[in-house]
Amino acid sequence: MNNAREINESDAGQQPSSATSRSLLARVQADEPEAWERLVRLYAPLVLHWCRGRGLQDQDIADIFQEVFRAVVAYVGSFRNEREGDTFRGWLRRITQNKLRDHFRELGREPRGVGGSSAQERLAQLPVPQSIEADVAPDDEGERGLFARALDLIRGEFEERTWAAFWRTAVEGQAPKDVAADLSMSPGAVRVAKFRVLHRLREELGDQM
Repeated sequence: MNNAREINESDAGQQPSSATSRSLLARVQADEPEAWERLVRLYAPLVLHWCRGRGLQDQDIADIFQEVFRAVVAYVGSFRNEREGDTFRGWLRRITQNKLRDHFRELGREPRGVGGSSAQERLAQLPVPQSIEADVAPDDEGERGLFARALDLIRGEFEERTWAAFWRTAVEGQAPKDVAADLSMSPGAVRVAKFRVLHRLREELGDQM
């Protein structure tokens, strides 16, 4: 009975829409245009961060960026996270590393288009993000930026109290009982709220199908 009450408390507000109840990766694999735009918005800065770490010129970064996402278009349908530790960003990192190796090994080679025509056309219309100025931040800075963008994208799917319970426990490290007292929730409801947001975050990042 208590568990049901806790879940009801944390679910009392806004519910995810049907467009966001499925993971971002599942929607990308279904070739939904909005999902592709969202994927690029999330992961393009991370790919750029990895490329800048290799000391490339802006034009080379832009070329590799396009090659990486051409490969994503071509092979995202076969991506699976069936084993523990499998993540979309880990898969994307391997693609980026391969494209960087190709670049240094075969400078000047013309890229060859791959993937479905409709997806390729949409990809060609997506601008390369303009944040290509020098960045010497460590790798964990790129990861933090990714999480911040993902949290910003899913923020509107949760009521204010649910989000506050998540943020104060998961990000600020406050004790559930202290947060519960401030938010007029039970400690169990605070834990459920934290779980719901983290679960949705994993879906958005492609870590969960």
